Amino acid sequence: MPNMSRRTLEQFIKDFNETGRVLRPNPDWEEDLRQTVIVTPEIEERVRSYSRMKKKKVAQECHCQEGETRPGVAPLIKMNDGNYIPSFGLGTWLGVDKKTGELMPVKDNSVQRAVEMAIDAGYRHIDTAAVYNTEEQVGAAIQNKIAEFVVQREDLFITSKLWNDRHRREDVLPALQETLAKLGLDYLDLFLIHFPISQYSNGTYYEADFLDTWKGMIDARGRGLVKSIGVSNFNLTQMKRLLAMSPVKPAAIQVEVNLNLQQPELIAYCKTNDIAVIGYTPFGSLFHNKAKKDAPPPRTDEQALLRIADKYHKTVAQVALRYIMELGVIPIPKSVTKKRIEQNIEVFDFQLTQAERNVMKAYNNGYRVITVDMWKDAPDYPFEHKK
Repeated sequence: MPNMSRRTLEQFIKDFNETGRVLRPNPDWEEDLRQTVIVTPEIEERVRSYSRMKKKKVAQECHCQEGETRPGVAPLIKMNDGNYIPSFGLGTWLGVDKKTGELMPVKDNSVQRAVEMAIDAGYRHIDTAAVYNTEEQVGAAIQNKIAEFVVQREDLFITSKLWNDRHRREDVLPALQETLAKLGLDYLDLFLIHFPISQYSNGTYYEADFLDTWKGMIDARGRGLVKSIGVSNFNLTQMKRLLAMSPVKPAAIQVEVNLNLQQPELIAYCKTNDIAVIGYTPFGSLFHNKAKKDAPPPRTDEQALLRIADKYHKTVAQVALRYIMELGVIPIPKSVTKKRIEQNIEVFDFQLTQAERNVMKAYNNGYRVITVDMWKDAPDYPFEHKK
């Protein structure tokens, strides 16, 4: 069915749904479809797939409207630049190898499959980064789901990040263009400075004030290649400096947020300044097999958390995600497992009591999972040094 426009395809579907396998000529159709079209099994499946998507979109939009809640559907949050971000997303960082301290390598297409499963489960917010080496797989998943008519590009919110070796103002735009090429997209919804640290790929630091990097981000937004810009892993002092020195506020900041690291001061500052907070590593040290030896509680077998989870017929992980959301943070849990991906987003059909929030608040102790200690001597290292 070459050169079929969306309007024509919708009319074709309407006719197909009314008549079964018979395709009737329609005077309102475009010229290229006024002739008889043979309905092959391939065309039938394409039509059915698109029809399912259209019916689903009529019954339930891809997102809730701002402030609305429905099970398994992430409400939208309006950012300070007028754009909207889904309040829940999928992370695609594979983590760090405990033995080597290096990023986990991308060995197969597990990230692509995870993104596809997430989109099928209702996720519309996907987070990646240049350094993750997952942009190609994320892009392939997006293209597949668009081709299957599960989503359209405008339904999705795609975030990526600028790495440390591209912090000079003139390097930001080329880096963004490389990211877009890997993703196969014309634009990003959100582009973040990954760290406030300027470091070449050989490990040496170089002088590049993050204020100049931020100017490069503003330049990129001006080119229409990204809708919103923000930062990641900036501390409170760095955020105050950025807001004091730039007329353009970040639309969002992404930092580690979990039960052990709740970041109340930073979150309060961002809330005051209308900056959306995205939380990575939202499970922290909950899982025994992921927790470091020095990690404080809780774990998934913590009795206080199990009681809360049982009350709502949820898992401890779901309760932790719900708490993070009630802090005003957008969690982006990572998983490559279908069951876990589907479970994670089912956190919109219950609400914690103040007493339950107090239980979870008590676990806040400043313990950080992602410390990037190898950069502790960098001029703009953002975290407190371990004592």
